[in-house]
Amino acid sequence: MAPSTVHLATDQAAQTTPPAPAAALTLEERLTLVNTHMTARLDEAAVAYEVNTAHLATEPVDLGDVITLPLTPTLQPPPPHPTPVAALLQRAHHRLLTGGWCSGALVDQDGARCMLGAIRTEAHGDRGLEAGAVAVLLDAIRRKFGDVDSVPSFNDAHTSGRIPLRMLDQAAGLADTRSL
Repeated sequence: MAPSTVHLATDQAAQTTPPAPAAALTLEERLTLVNTHMTARLDEAAVAYEVNTAHLATEPVDLGDVITLPLTPTLQPPPPHPTPVAALLQRAHHRLLTGGWCSGALVDQDGARCMLGAIRTEAHGDRGLEAGAVAVLLDAIRRKFGDVDSVPSFNDAHTSGRIPLRMLDQAAGLADTRSL
């Protein structure tokens, strides 16, 4: 064999042999590759968005026109019920929401009140109105919790005002339904 044919045979062998497989990428390398690819695609999308929306006229938004609520919310009572007992229960509920709830006393040293204390305060000395409100409240409590001795015992059985407040609200709705 001639020397030129030997080189030709080795060149053909080098061309027909597949390249050695690349080493497998680690997880970090694959994540870096995907991150680079996604960054390029997002940059292209941003440019396309700018080109596609350049002809749209936009006005800057004045936040003074958008924000219409007070920055510090205040607790506003709902519109009063039209019936006197329902309105009294609703006012007592609002008093507990704003002034605080307590157990074991009509009024504690901080000014928080129990259910009966709030009703008594909002009745402004009208014992008939107070008695009607307490009767409706006790009825609402008994509907939900069964046999309860009194409003004060129900109030004092709780460690937070969540359930007593809810019962005052439900009692106001019950009194309104009964037109009391």
